[in-house]
Amino acid sequence: MKNYIDLIDQTIEFPTREFNINENNELLFNNVPLMEIIKQYGTPLKLSYLPKIGEHIDNAKLLFRNAIKKYNYKGNYTYCYCTKSSHFSFVLDEVIKQHVHLETSSAFDIPIIRDMYERGKISKSTYILCNGYKQPLYTQYISEFINEGFNCIPILDNLKEIDFYEKSVTADKVNLAIRIATDEEPDFAFYTSRLGVRYSDVNTLYLEKIKPNPRFNLKMLHFFINTGIKDSAYYWSELSRFIYKYCEIKKICPELDSIDLGGGLPIQTSLQFNYDYQAMVDEIVESISWICNKNNVPVPNIFTEFGSYSVGESGAVLYEIIDQKLQNDKELWYMIDGSFITQLPDSWGMNQKYIMLPVNNWGSPYQKVNLGGLTCDSMDFYNTEAHSSDLYLPIFEEATERQYVGFFHTGAYQESLGGYGGIQHCLIPAPKHVIIDRLEDGTVTTRLFSEEQNSSTMLNILGYNQAVTIQQEEDLKAKIELEIKSKTKLASV
Repeated sequence: MKNYIDLIDQTIEFPTREFNINENNELLFNNVPLMEIIKQYGTPLKLSYLPKIGEHIDNAKLLFRNAIKKYNYKGNYTYCYCTKSSHFSFVLDEVIKQHVHLETSSAFDIPIIRDMYERGKISKSTYILCNGYKQPLYTQYISEFINEGFNCIPILDNLKEIDFYEKSVTADKVNLAIRIATDEEPDFAFYTSRLGVRYSDVNTLYLEKIKPNPRFNLKMLHFFINTGIKDSAYYWSELSRFIYKYCEIKKICPELDSIDLGGGLPIQTSLQFNYDYQAMVDEIVESISWICNKNNVPVPNIFTEFGSYSVGESGAVLYEIIDQKLQNDKELWYMIDGSFITQLPDSWGMNQKYIMLPVNNWGSPYQKVNLGGLTCDSMDFYNTEAHSSDLYLPIFEEATERQYVGFFHTGAYQESLGGYGGIQHCLIPAPKHVIIDRLEDGTVTTRLFSEEQNSSTMLNILGYNQAVTIQQEEDLKAKIELEIKSKTKLASV
């Protein structure tokens, strides 16, 4: 019977730039030996590989730099990080190292940015693009930023939002943007996005509320496609419609000089991923240039908001297979020591597929399996790949072997959607989180960002008295682990 490595070899070109195996048939992720990480920290385990963030940001800058040179584009390019994809401090610190700018979606983004400013991570010249439907606290924070001299641009999401800045902003000049409501994909649940100002109202908003106020400057139009940048007739149609609108407004608003392209580049969700990043960026720049030249207006400066593309491929989640259950003649379940619903919520809510690979036993025969999570919900499972309707993993003997599996490119949104540090379905705890980095000489370093969530924090959140102290819980956990090791040793004898 063929081994798992043979299955991979006949399915994809392996090894890849990111994945390989060592002499022990164990997986390397960005040349990091994952079994060594597991031996040190255990499972379930979330990983953040920081160098990947800078690699992707540099790559996006290069893509636009190449396209601008190729088409002799006269505008500038600015990279903004979309904070909602991951708010962790170590992510924001790594992002800012790449000399980029920020885009926010919530009032509670603003204290994070203020903290970064006070720590010297950003300056007042850093672009802060404020997106989203804004409640009073958000507009108040934005107004305070503008009054203090921050390079903050509120992106108007509705016709009434500007009224608040008129009353609360005291600065001499206020740069504004308008988000334009795009049409959704034809198979979407509704026709037009609920966010933004509809095309027919943009002129009115500018002429009646922005132009008459000498303090207000309309500097930017914002474009957002929920599906991200895709080579589809839908994407090109919506982008062209938006650029024509830019040209129309530019003719009556000389201050307008920028566009913000929301909805970022895709990340790799399969080892058979095929996406020509440079060709897509080339076509975006060429399309903008062609439409502007046709309408005799200067091309705009281009801003992008990349969230998933910035951090998605930096993340991974590792699990141990803790049980095998044959539920009928053909459905074999490998049970993991975690939960897909709580720890990878996109896999449940959006049927999102990630790159799934075994961490060890690549030299063993394989079989078709289903992966099951720990909650009692029937939807807590994972049973297909992005490139295949079946899932295969190595065969192993529970009594003498241990099997680990990894899900990769999980670095965006999962913690925020799952409610990091809160209460999860069936009280499944948040796993340990380890940060991986490299020194200048290439040496791999790891540090524990957070321990596995314990019952004491859950009891506090739920309003119970702390019946079990943290120390009692740790003692109980150590006792259970000792019993498991003793049983494993006896079984091997």
